[in-house]
Amino acid sequence: MKKNIILILVLIAILLPISLSAKPFGKVGTVGMQFLKLGVDARAIGMGEAYTAVTDDISSVYWNPAGLAPSYQNQVFFSHTNWVADIMQEYAAATYTNGVSTFAVYGTVLHMDKLEVTDEDTFGHTGEYFTNSNVALGFSYGQQFTDKFSAGLGVKYLRENLYEYDVNSYAFDMGSMYNTGWKNTKIGMVLKNFGPDIRYRVDNDGDGQVDEDPFDLFDNDGDGLIDEDGPELESKIPMHFSLGISGDLMRTDDSYWIASMQLDNVIDRRETWNIGTEYKLGNIFLRAGYQIGYDAAGYSAGAGWQVPTSLGIFNIDYAYTDMGYLAETMIKSAHRVSLKMRY
Repeated sequence: MKKNIILILVLIAILLPISLSAKPFGKVGTVGMQFLKLGVDARAIGMGEAYTAVTDDISSVYWNPAGLAPSYQNQVFFSHTNWVADIMQEYAAATYTNGVSTFAVYGTVLHMDKLEVTDEDTFGHTGEYFTNSNVALGFSYGQQFTDKFSAGLGVKYLRENLYEYDVNSYAFDMGSMYNTGWKNTKIGMVLKNFGPDIRYRVDNDGDGQVDEDPFDLFDNDGDGLIDEDGPELESKIPMHFSLGISGDLMRTDDSYWIASMQLDNVIDRRETWNIGTEYKLGNIFLRAGYQIGYDAAGYSAGAGWQVPTSLGIFNIDYAYTDMGYLAETMIKSAHRVSLKMRY
């Protein structure tokens, strides 16, 4: 027990100063697989995504795999998000647990309606259509090592389709959770999207070859140019470190009020802070949060309802996120609905 506490405190002492001292740098737009940044679960979003040290159910597959354990019931989870510009995201997950260890599988897809292909010379519609999509399929494992400490690990397959181009990759997630035992105060840390760089392979000249040698002095496709296909540049994926703390402001037999705070460090943006709160009274949940340091996102709010049935316990949650200038109206901003079932 003491060794676990010492290890966590050492990690915090090392990583927190590094995160706080890092200076903003101009790498916006240099990272691929941006959909990996999009949070899931209306409960977490309603709390301003300050969730790394809060998560304690199936949505931990996204936020912190250490939150999967301990669990004494199997769970299933579905989430739908309406983003701006008619972009939608679906997320589904399921777990199996023996009380100490929990296994989870999940999948997500970000998709959009078809768009018209426009000719670059006439700016007219060519009669063709295209669409873009992103997919992640993964497996996570969480285990409780003591009554206060748990850890988790996840691996996922990634695919991104942009028009007629695509790229495949993989990434790992790893996290920890420590409950101090005082007012349910928890410290959570997670490193997400740790994986190799990606590179699109584009056949610009249509000769069936990519990344041709620009120095072989041959016109391979007969267009009068010598191997205009050069190697595509590599892009990183959005590796993400989060450090959070949460605790009880109040707790009784049928109600509680918790608050959380979190520092996020993603490789293509400056550090951001998230704060959130959740109040439970009986089977009703009210939530609010705020994200500090984002260009567009600001406050968020949400509500939930827990419904016990003979099949299991259902949680139905909704969250709204203010997208600022990215949304024309409140109706066209980001709305999320999620459904969880424990059985």
